Amino acid sequence: MAEIHRTTMEPTKLELLAEWLPRQPWWAGGDRVPALATAGGFRLDDPDGAVGMEFVVVTDGSGGEPVTYFVPLSYRDAPLAGAETGLIGTSEHGVLGRRFVYDGAADPLVLAALRDFVAGRVVAQDQDISNTTDPTVVVTGRPGEEVELVRVLGGEPPASAGRVEAGWVSSDGTAVRGAVALVR
Repeated sequence: MAEIHRTTMEPTKLELLAEWLPRQPWWAGGDRVPALATAGGFRLDDPDGAVGMEFVVVTDGSGGEPVTYFVPLSYRDAPLAGAETGLIGTSEHGVLGRRFVYDGAADPLVLAALRDFVAGRVVAQDQDISNTTDPTVVVTGRPGEEVELVRVLGGEPPASAGRVEAGWVSSDGTAVRGAVALVR
């Protein structure tokens, strides 16, 4: 299981995401500058222990209605060949040094880990506590081979054979659960 280091990142995940999110086609904030807050998430482990994988839920409060997004992230010690368009940015980690932070949708290791989770071969890990599973992240319905991320959370996603469900905290502090990925 991955060791979570209590240290600094410069820039932070939220700072990197605030620059990256408005350039995504599913960004609902128009020309607004994001005002992001962490709302939840979980981790999956790299079997080789080299790549960090975090599935982050963030809420943008810059508009009238808060909008919540699901962004899988990978943290690598070197650039990922062929994934240049998925690079969110680089950050200096207080223990591990320079990290190349990628959108997990562009990282084959993250997508494979998510498929392994759906198939029951791995379990979700707590976002903040080392060596601790997160039993609240579950797969409902039938497992499938294809996993499609739900980027904007809170609405009713399209019908699917199954889904990955997780929890997060809304901007008013209410606990929320919903689909973060669809299984086809």
